[in-house]
Amino acid sequence: MSMKINKLEIENVKRVKAVRIEPTANGLTLIGGRNNQGKTSVLDAIAWALGGERFRPSKAKNDASVIPPNLKIVMNNGLVVERKGKNSDLKVTDPDGKKSGQQLLNEFVSQLAIDLPKFMEASGKEKAQTLLQIIGVGNQLAELEQEETELFNERLAIGRIADQKEKFAKEQTYYPEAPAELVSPSELIKQQQEILARNGENQRMRENLHRMEQEFQQVNDQLSELLKKQAKLKSDIDTARKSAAELKDESTAELEASIENIEEINRKVRANLDKEKAEDDAKEYRKQYETLAKRIAETREKKTDLLGNAPLPLPELSVEDGELVYKGQRWDNMSGSDRLKVATAIVRKLNPNCGFVLLDKLEQMDLETLQEFGQWLEAEGLQAIATRVSTGGECSIIIEDGYVAGKEPEPAAEPKAWKAGEF
Repeated sequence: MSMKINKLEIENVKRVKAVRIEPTANGLTLIGGRNNQGKTSVLDAIAWALGGERFRPSKAKNDASVIPPNLKIVMNNGLVVERKGKNSDLKVTDPDGKKSGQQLLNEFVSQLAIDLPKFMEASGKEKAQTLLQIIGVGNQLAELEQEETELFNERLAIGRIADQKEKFAKEQTYYPEAPAELVSPSELIKQQQEILARNGENQRMRENLHRMEQEFQQVNDQLSELLKKQAKLKSDIDTARKSAAELKDESTAELEASIENIEEINRKVRANLDKEKAEDDAKEYRKQYETLAKRIAETREKKTDLLGNAPLPLPELSVEDGELVYKGQRWDNMSGSDRLKVATAIVRKLNPNCGFVLLDKLEQMDLETLQEFGQWLEAEGLQAIATRVSTGGECSIIIEDGYVAGKEPEPAAEPKAWKAGEF
């Protein structure tokens, strides 16, 4: 069972002189009145009574009274909380009559429930962090967000390099007529020397033919003596002529041109190689970029799954980029009613045993929004005690000059007359 306030009695606390209230168990109990009448003092007194010394007002006693503060709160399970006497000592009595102290109160009193303005005024990230710690996924989400940030920064750097490589590749000149590899001058010279050697051999064979022809003439002159030699030489000549006819000299013009233009050719080859290298680099960095983009998407999906499976206190409540989001709106874009719903739901999630919350300054809400918020509280089985600068019919009670309007303050007890001989 969640703890709620059945009755409260407050005397001589700040602006309150004497106030007795029985809040509604579920829904909104609205304390109205003009400024400086004691509305907020009621909430401060409840916070002090249940929250302990850290919520004690710096000037707790009513300035117009010589009597010390007196607070009494009865919870829905019969627990009685009292602060009275010169030092406002705490007395907690459970339904069985056993005495206890602040430790028992701390088991069901949520610090946010009695100090909700602190939560409402916190930054968006602080609110989100409070919620995430409550539902137990704060550390996991922080790790995923850190991983996402690192991956995003790495992808950003890779993307910039890929863009630079692609731009550099596009700016490079390309020569389609250039060979695929650099030309070696020594290789061209070697080829030239081999052709010259073959041509030299051809020339030697031509000279040999001429020599044999001269010799044939000489043999002709001595034909009678050298018939045998003539026949042989004739045969040799026929063979040599046949071989010589098949010979074809090779041109070195192309190689000579290549040798002369080798630097220009190699410049083009290097340019082509640079362009191809730049294109390959760009492709590789683009591939890395796409891989990182995929990992970022996976990390974001993990975050979504983590929050989707977390026991969030409200439907449509989530955390995005470290901020609370409700119905698609961040805190600064939420309506006043939605803000109070979110804050109240988080209070309940923080300590399910605490069934009440204290709210100050609800004059920011119009009557329709106020009614809507009250209906939501009632449907959720939550109790809210709130203040509003108003004396309208929406208020449960009106505080005037430290008292509940319409109720006459009880007269102070007359001091007992002293008689001689009586003590």
